[in-house]
Amino acid sequence: MPAALDELLPRGGRPRQLAAKAVLLGIMLALDAGRPAHVLAAWRAMCALPLSDQLSVGFAQSKDGEFHRATYRQFSDTFSVLCRGIDPTPVPSFRGVPDEERVLHLAAARTGVDAEAKRARLDGATDALVEASVPAAYKSASSSLAVDWTDHETWSRARPQDDPQPSNDPDASFGHAKRNAPGAKDYLFFGYYAQVATMVRDEGGVRVPELVRRIAVHAPAVDPAAVMAQTLVRLSGDGIALGDVLADCGYSNRVPETFATPLRRAGANLVMDLHPGDRGRHGTFEGAIAANGTLFCPATPAPLLDLGPLKRGASEEETAAHDARFAELMRYKLSALSAPDAEGYQRVVCPAAAGKVRCPHKAASLALSFEHPTVSHPPAELPRCCAQVSITVAPQVNEKTRQKHDYAGPAHRDSYARRTAAERTYASLADPSIGGIRRGWCRLFGLAKNTLMYVLAVVVRNVRIVESFERRKAEEARTQSVGPTRRRTRRHQPDTPAPSEQPMPEVPTAPG
Repeated sequence: MPAALDELLPRGGRPRQLAAKAVLLGIMLALDAGRPAHVLAAWRAMCALPLSDQLSVGFAQSKDGEFHRATYRQFSDTFSVLCRGIDPTPVPSFRGVPDEERVLHLAAARTGVDAEAKRARLDGATDALVEASVPAAYKSASSSLAVDWTDHETWSRARPQDDPQPSNDPDASFGHAKRNAPGAKDYLFFGYYAQVATMVRDEGGVRVPELVRRIAVHAPAVDPAAVMAQTLVRLSGDGIALGDVLADCGYSNRVPETFATPLRRAGANLVMDLHPGDRGRHGTFEGAIAANGTLFCPATPAPLLDLGPLKRGASEEETAAHDARFAELMRYKLSALSAPDAEGYQRVVCPAAAGKVRCPHKAASLALSFEHPTVSHPPAELPRCCAQVSITVAPQVNEKTRQKHDYAGPAHRDSYARRTAAERTYASLADPSIGGIRRGWCRLFGLAKNTLMYVLAVVVRNVRIVESFERRKAEEARTQSVGPTRRRTRRHQPDTPAPSEQPMPEVPTAPG
């Protein structure tokens, strides 16, 4: 990847022209030392390296027996040249230019053909840097990803609405930061949305390091779900198989054309939490009730259709009762008769014909035992789902809410619990030991510079995760072969008070 970035640098430069790897290495060394994402901190980190390392990466040059280290100006200039080659919306100098012309120039820069090429170049550099931080041994360890987004405030402040001049960071915009912690309030911020796709273990698979496979940084004015879908489609296009994609209701609530449909076409299995507005009954198809991404018998009891997810902190008794109601609801589900074809069409069969319920319209089902629920109020006019044994379901049915497991069930609950890996990713990026991503962590303006700093922080985080995972794995292997380390135990000795603290003996008093 550094070789690809070196192509952006001007040719025929002086011998002290820095390479891209020297700049990227300096930034990562500063972040690993707990410094913020400042170019000056990166230059100081390179200056602190041994001279042999400075010579190997081209940060220092030898001439006539003397060693010359790159100056801060050379270091920052190389960083600016790199960002200029991947910045889709460069911010030129507008000294003496009227505000109206500046606004028109920025609008033209965002819609030009060159901006599209640089945006593709920025995405390619971001994907390559993140993928380079994943060791070859773990690239195929799992195909499941947990996705999420968070706020990334810029160092710039927004200008008043009546001010026609853009802010110092024209790529940033206002976004909504939601906090689910008790007592935390939602608020508006000015900056970007940062998204991550973190690798998690497959269902029934072994434990894997929670490495970030892809990131995306963009303005809140752009739909985050659409950006993440494009990012994961690019991941699939790079030859990496997509398995389970774990997403919260912020993604599932979007229109299916921007998130669910592209990912299904790329081969992903969605495991999502549904938005409260998408839960429950939402129309019918051929007489069958569409609820929570599934088709049910028209005579399904209404209380069962209103079954929601298990509340947080539920007791064992509440969990057992919830799962029992869910099992009762699944008896009324139209069962799959075949796998979806190449176009997404699928045949499903009536639950009475499948032997799950007893229905008067299906005489063979009445021979079932009374342990199976009985349809007491079947529809008078039989819809197609009841008149026929099976029906064909188009891919547009439940396109927004359809997923791998039936919603609110134990299988869905256990599978969706893996999504907390994305939350742990943001917690590790906010760790002060790598600078702590917050406002002021990066004091650079523009999408390209903020993206490059964020992706290098993710690279440092991935390296740490791999080292910790392998160290813990080696310790577990040693424990299994040798046994746990025997700890020396001290014999407990009663605490004896100091001589000064010991009680004085009572002096007997003379009688009378």
